[in-house]
Amino acid sequence: MKKDGSRELTREAALRMDLDDPLAAFRDGFAPMRDGALYMDGNSLGRQPEATAARVAEVLAKWRDEMIIAWREWIGVPRRIGDAIAEGIVDARPGEIVVGDSTSVNLYKAAAAAVTAQPGRHVLLTSDDNFPTDLYMLQSLAAQHSLQLKVLPADPVEGLDVDVLRGALDGDVALLALSHVAYRSGALLDMTVITRMAHDCGALVLWDVSHSAGSVRVPLESSGADLAVGCTYKYLNGGPGSPSFVYVRTAQQQRLRQPLWGWFGHREQFAMGNAYEPAEGIDSFLVGIPSILSTVGIEPGVRGVAEAGIDRLQGKGQQLTDLIIALADEWLAPHGFTVASPRIAKHRGSHVTLKHPRAKEFVRALIKEGVTPDFRPPDMIRIGPAPIYTRFVDVWDAMRCLRDLTATIR
Repeated sequence: MKKDGSRELTREAALRMDLDDPLAAFRDGFAPMRDGALYMDGNSLGRQPEATAARVAEVLAKWRDEMIIAWREWIGVPRRIGDAIAEGIVDARPGEIVVGDSTSVNLYKAAAAAVTAQPGRHVLLTSDDNFPTDLYMLQSLAAQHSLQLKVLPADPVEGLDVDVLRGALDGDVALLALSHVAYRSGALLDMTVITRMAHDCGALVLWDVSHSAGSVRVPLESSGADLAVGCTYKYLNGGPGSPSFVYVRTAQQQRLRQPLWGWFGHREQFAMGNAYEPAEGIDSFLVGIPSILSTVGIEPGVRGVAEAGIDRLQGKGQQLTDLIIALADEWLAPHGFTVASPRIAKHRGSHVTLKHPRAKEFVRALIKEGVTPDFRPPDMIRIGPAPIYTRFVDVWDAMRCLRDLTATIR
């Protein structure tokens, strides 16, 4: 910082921040990228941990050597990794999270369980900045159960206003389903305040934490959240298409019954009985046989994030995104760029969105230069520096590259 309190925006200042970074050593736990490559899309797909290949190879060797006998170990993998996420990533209790299926499928299971447990209520409530697949699943559920889906307008930068939400909550709302961090702007909602508001009118709450798990604190336990879903391939670095997770609060597990009755959610799955009896606890939210190779591939990323610590990750993420915004104001605003993310650090996740009419061209050009951000139509560039492996100088260099491209893309 300068004497007047403003940020020093030199490359040397970014290098000094890297020297003071308590998370710097975690970068060595990831597979190296090609020389000069700058990865700014950790909010879409995380980098590969060095330990992942060896962990998957262990399972391949066990499959080769033990064949079906290895299921004695594999059977507990979804719960074991679920417990690791609960205890190290999202402030939950053991036995409240299980891994399996996609985020879309888990969201449908959780939402359907909620609405069927709320007879006499006819409204599903969400916002228009929720992730598209969440909206599709809620549309499907509303059509199947003759419910009304109300979609509240959210500010495109700051996210859903609690006053707008308060005006829509009443005794007819069965379920409120929201994204903790908005996938476009990165706006971070106050999980505690919103959950309590919904509970005050008797609604259940389902959170999508895909863009927050592993980058900011996710207070499922202390907020009183009923249900949550989240993916593992973003900040948890589980690999492309890795299974997601579903959270069900212990106090709700006996009450809530998900609609897909598969054999892995059965009380005695290997008894092979013809009548379904739900398993106790979170296991009832399993459906079919888990994808073991993909699921064990999640474990190194989860362990690394848990060791780094969510508070430290969130703190660094705020610093990284502060730097992006400061550089955008200094370098890019004169060229037609605007910041489309909250400027107050505690109100955003770990990515920043920039808007420009020719955003798609800039993203294509950046990729050719070895910088990987993310494009969201029609005019948004998302820059997502994952705090566990992104350096401050990486952000500085990526933003400089974007600045330099303004000389050729006008």
